[in-house]
Amino acid sequence: MSNYYLVVKEGHTISTDPAKLDLKMIHQYLSEESYWAKNIPLEVVERGIANSIAFGMYEGNKQIGFARVITDKATFAYLADVFILAAYRGKGLSKWLMQVIHAHPELQSLRRWMLVTRDAHGLYEQNGWTAIPEELVSRIMQKHNPDIYKQ
Repeated sequence: MSNYYLVVKEGHTISTDPAKLDLKMIHQYLSEESYWAKNIPLEVVERGIANSIAFGMYEGNKQIGFARVITDKATFAYLADVFILAAYRGKGLSKWLMQVIHAHPELQSLRRWMLVTRDAHGLYEQNGWTAIPEELVSRIMQKHNPDIYKQ
């Protein structure tokens, strides 16, 4: 009996079992197709997954989506690396993925979730996410190295 989270719906599965993840596909998408992790090395992807709750979405045995939550499982979570492969978009799968992530038992008592997105505001708003209020923007700080993966 595993302690991994598993949800099945209409021929699709979402699992937090890291052994099921297709690391090659995840790395290819993040390093070549995403706008946020271009050229990310495979070992960085592996380390990030090992230190997160990773959600793989599958059609049969084929992985078609991914997201991970970096969290202390007590007060805070950062949602990252969310994607559905292009051939599977437009079927409501990203909405379902967000619902499953938000329902995860270890993520129920969190005071704050955060994420950064360029173009998926509508998806997250459907799950209660809002833009940072203007009066809080000046309080949020970052240390950002956008060129870290450039080769």
